Amino acid sequence: MQAADVFTKLDLELRPDPSRTVLRPFSFGYPDAFAAWRVSRAQAVVDRIAALDGPMRARMKQLLMAPMNARHHNAEQVLLRRFEEVKGDLRVGAVDADTQLLIGAYFSQEYAFESAALFNPSVVTLPDEEQDDAEGGLRFIMSLRGIGEGHISSVTFRTGTWGPGDRLILDPPSDQGVPPQIERHDDEWVRLVCADSRDVSETVIFPMLSSQRQGIEDLRLVNFTDHDGVRSVIGTYTAFDGQHARQELLRGVDLRTVEMRPLKGAMTAYKGMALFPRRVGGQFVMLGRQDNENIWLLRSDDLHRWETGAPIMRPKYPWEFVQLGNCGSPLEIDEGWLVLTHGVGMVRGYCIGACLLDKDDPSRVLMRTPSPLLFPSAEQRGGYVPNVTYSCGGLLHDRRILLPYAIGDEYTAFATATVDDLLSVMVPA
Repeated sequence: MQAADVFTKLDLELRPDPSRTVLRPFSFGYPDAFAAWRVSRAQAVVDRIAALDGPMRARMKQLLMAPMNARHHNAEQVLLRRFEEVKGDLRVGAVDADTQLLIGAYFSQEYAFESAALFNPSVVTLPDEEQDDAEGGLRFIMSLRGIGEGHISSVTFRTGTWGPGDRLILDPPSDQGVPPQIERHDDEWVRLVCADSRDVSETVIFPMLSSQRQGIEDLRLVNFTDHDGVRSVIGTYTAFDGQHARQELLRGVDLRTVEMRPLKGAMTAYKGMALFPRRVGGQFVMLGRQDNENIWLLRSDDLHRWETGAPIMRPKYPWEFVQLGNCGSPLEIDEGWLVLTHGVGMVRGYCIGACLLDKDDPSRVLMRTPSPLLFPSAEQRGGYVPNVTYSCGGLLHDRRILLPYAIGDEYTAFATATVDDLLSVMVPA
């Protein structure tokens, strides 16, 4: 078998949909040179609203809410919550509910969170639910990176069923996006509650912290089981503020509540860290790409602090001469830790390969693919960023792999393979 024949590409794609929008905060102010000698720009807008007569405010509410209610089932609650968020910084006084709604609307925006791209997927099994459907398929949740106006990245989700065999069904997504509510915000730590989401596909996690101002990128999910048997869904992602990138961690409390916090330590100011699905040798373990060239192995006694690591796998073959990295958390098989990798070669082409790490000592690379398994093909070569095939994590079940992967940093495709076929095209490292 040739490496290019290991994965079977499925006839299913996810494309960005600019009609899906979410209501999110909108803020504005004067340039610094014009701010010191006048009331704030926000206060000026509130004063103009307050000066309107009652009939005009009623007419404005009608014009506002007709389209908003058609596109967002919780529009009124979101706008009123936004009023509560901003009123402490403004001189508002006692105003009626309609005026509160209008003020909330002026400090909100409708944002098409996946208008430009829907890509870099990661997939895990659904927690605390019946795993199989009536036909024996495995239920899963998939995260995707959506890009909208201003090249800002958010996280959106889909659910579906995989199996038996190559059967893959994606549940139809809601046509609406719903913003999470901030339940608690302490320094750089935040808990988000998605109570208004009627379906997981409605939840949109957009930048909340200053470290995320320009985006939440490339969430790598993993079904993690700790030494006490507690299972949870954890994800690492890149927070980007427009200048600096750092790793942060998302932990799913349940399907409607998530916590987000930064990772600390010398190893965390970089992209692409992926957590092993359990401790190894009593420690938490991650893969990374700290020097932008090699795959690194990191170990820590503290899930939230990563101080040390070392490269374990370096570019060797032409398709990976520029850099190597992971394509999500390792998959545990009888033979060891199966890691899907990405390599960068000529014309900045991203291809997907794999390697096998020792189960007890994952710093030992046992096998690797000398040729790529998935690569930009003639029919999948275009996109927002040409020549890119990439993933943030696959799913293992009964020695079969489901791999959602991105094409051209624009849309998402799917492929399946068997573990045995994949191992058969590896060579000793």
